[in-house]
Amino acid sequence: MTIGFVGLGIMGESMCENIIKKHDDKVYVFDVVKEKVDKLASIGGIPCESAAEVMRNADVFITMVPKSEHSRAVYEQVLSEINERKLAIDMSTIDPAVSVEIADMVKARGGHFIDAPVVKSKPAAIEGKLGIYVGGSEEDFEKALPILSYMGENIIRMGDNGKGLVMKICHNALVSQIQNGVNETSTLASKYGIDILTFAKAISYGGAGNWYLDSKKDSISREDYTTAFSIENEHKDVHICLEMAKKTGFSMPGEENAARVYDKAMEMGLGKEDFSASIKVVRDNGNA
Repeated sequence: MTIGFVGLGIMGESMCENIIKKHDDKVYVFDVVKEKVDKLASIGGIPCESAAEVMRNADVFITMVPKSEHSRAVYEQVLSEINERKLAIDMSTIDPAVSVEIADMVKARGGHFIDAPVVKSKPAAIEGKLGIYVGGSEEDFEKALPILSYMGENIIRMGDNGKGLVMKICHNALVSQIQNGVNETSTLASKYGIDILTFAKAISYGGAGNWYLDSKKDSISREDYTTAFSIENEHKDVHICLEMAKKTGFSMPGEENAARVYDKAMEMGLGKEDFSASIKVVRDNGNA
């Protein structure tokens, strides 16, 4: 079974590298940045000149691109190469409604499609320990599972097409609100002379302990915002969440506040930094 991978960014690069190392057949690769393709080719990937070339050669076609418009564009480019033997897996974090549209496009050509967005960030991608939420038929899920297992260790089917993305957006929205709580309370503590590492240790003794603080306390302490997951990506996700809520008539004031923080972060030019740099917005508001 041949595999194709399109989108070799921060996450996609490591995800594809795991596939190349673990899979016993050909892996075709493409990205709009040639240097990224060359890097994966150096460890055994087969370089391609286009996404369509990848789809032509692959039995299983995987995409990991930044936004809804990018996913839609890729699948429009490869549509003529899709047939009943092809399984497409979009691991991008995009609007669930757009993903369902793409699924319908693929199915109209006789192909199979699942959405399989990931949780956790670059270190987990390197280790092949991502969490993966899947939307699609049970049959397609079972076929994809061995391949998804190259990249992740906690893999769950959430329902039909689009449901993996619904779960991913809800997950990231919750993280944004937990993060904002960490940012505000740790900044307040700092005004009374309690540093972030002491704050985190004390928090771990009670009911407010959380994975975000545990994983980011050291980098925040060092003010090292090397990107594992960017401000601009979380900005995109919180706004997808608010659009989803709007469509159902549901109000999410907590997420609206998180969105304001991320809007300000983008205005401050922090988009390429790690999303933990959102604490700069909170500190700026409080003149910390």
